[in-house]
Amino acid sequence: MTASPSVLSGRRVDAVLFDLDGTLLDTVGDIAAALNRALEEGGYAPRPLEVVRAGVGRGAAVLIQRVLAGEALASGVEERLLERFFAHYEALHETGDTRTVAFPGVVEGVHALHARGLPLGVVTNKRHDLALAALGDAGLLDAFRIVVGGDTCPTRKPDPGPLHYALQHLGVAPGAALMVGDSANDVRAARAAGMPVLCVPYGYTEGTDPRELDSDGMIDSLAQLPGWLSTDPV
Repeated sequence: MTASPSVLSGRRVDAVLFDLDGTLLDTVGDIAAALNRALEEGGYAPRPLEVVRAGVGRGAAVLIQRVLAGEALASGVEERLLERFFAHYEALHETGDTRTVAFPGVVEGVHALHARGLPLGVVTNKRHDLALAALGDAGLLDAFRIVVGGDTCPTRKPDPGPLHYALQHLGVAPGAALMVGDSANDVRAARAAGMPVLCVPYGYTEGTDPRELDSDGMIDSLAQLPGWLSTDPV
């Protein structure tokens, strides 16, 4: 096991917030499927999985802007593609055709923390209902006391507002909590919120190596996290 980051040494942690896509769940297969179905309906070529992966992190509208960069777009095209993307994404969950799975170690780590009574939350830029569906499909939803989606608050990560909203719901001060994510989006939000932050190395990084981010350390697997935290049952 990798040694725990020094930021956790002797620190009591009263809550943990997690990013969703790329941290807890591998959702890029569903995102790519929904996006490419929407693109093909609109007469655009499908995008390779790695192109989609590089565009994930700031919500569906930004993803569409990123994959269509350089294209000549008629008025209203982005809005129509966004609408169809969400329709196809919803259909994946409704039909059970979802490919979303938890990353290795996530189920073990989250369930171990939940068993302690530690308050857990998810803060994502994914639409709230789709975040709930993804967590439910992965068998993780019941472990979280709050799920903050990209449409829950007036702002999204990297703004700290959604993190503060989650912590207010949990009744925990930022300095007594921990954020776990996979990208600059998460690190910037946590820093602005006054929280320590760890990064996983396997997620959707928006083109930046997570080891180069201003985080407090890396965690190879969330199964390591319960052994790193100093907590008392809540």
